[in-house]
Amino acid sequence: MDSLLHLIAVYGLVVVFVTVLHDQGGIPVPAYPAIIVTTALAVTNGKPVWPILAVATVATVLADWVWFAGGRRWGNRLVRLMCKLSLSPDSCVMRTRGAFGKYGVASLIVAKFVPGFAAVATTLAGQSGTRTRTFLFFDGIGAALWAGGAVVLGVVFNDAVDDLLVNLADLGHMALPVVLGIIVAYIAWKWTRRQWFLRQLRMARVSSAELAALIDSGSAPLILDVRPEVDRHRTGWIPGAVFASTPEEAMAMPHQTVVVYCDCPNEASAAVLALAIQRRGFRNVRPLAGGVSAWLAEGRPIETVAGGLHGA
Repeated sequence: MDSLLHLIAVYGLVVVFVTVLHDQGGIPVPAYPAIIVTTALAVTNGKPVWPILAVATVATVLADWVWFAGGRRWGNRLVRLMCKLSLSPDSCVMRTRGAFGKYGVASLIVAKFVPGFAAVATTLAGQSGTRTRTFLFFDGIGAALWAGGAVVLGVVFNDAVDDLLVNLADLGHMALPVVLGIIVAYIAWKWTRRQWFLRQLRMARVSSAELAALIDSGSAPLILDVRPEVDRHRTGWIPGAVFASTPEEAMAMPHQTVVVYCDCPNEASAAVLALAIQRRGFRNVRPLAGGVSAWLAEGRPIETVAGGLHGA
């Protein structure tokens, strides 16, 4: 434990930079404790804390910029990948993507304080064509606020942190395994929450072929599109689809059969809305398996903002 404390005391800024870069880059390394401990040690030793804030902010913006650049180049493919790999269970669902669609790039200021939002907001900024200067401005503010929160905690609770470090030091060689165990437990908790979330979304799906058959037979169900506006304009939408992002909007259109679709892994956004309106009385509600991507992959017709049908 002494060597760990020595590492933080001597190379605290490096530790903060590396942990924050990994955390914001998508690797579930808890960066906040590193910032808090480094700040508390700096206060105890009479050193300034502003370099810690600066380094944490720069590392955050750097990691975010990588995802922003990726979103600009690969667009929705990268968003889907992030949603699929993220340990945050509510990433990609309509509330998260809808928030960015509603508030735009300014939402980056508070994105890191909203669970599941920060995981995809920076990539959505790139996908939506946000200018780099605009992105860096708003993301920089958000990064400084996020890092500043940890620095403030380190300053305010430096005595408590010092006591905790003393207790860890008393554990001797067991201190490092304890710290590692806490990190592993944190990752396991995040993974467990994700699995629980996915289990909640298990419900019968309707295939693109089944939906097309219903439409062709003249008994088309109510089709709800929960994607952000930018995605709808980019790819078009299934003929007859109605745009809805909340259960209230869906409930205003009662129908015997409802199909909900999105464009994210596990049909998460669609399943969330489907479950919500099912619990409010709609009986036959099913997400579209594979979302709009499966519909497009099969060459089925779509409507676009230019008007008319396109495709098969």
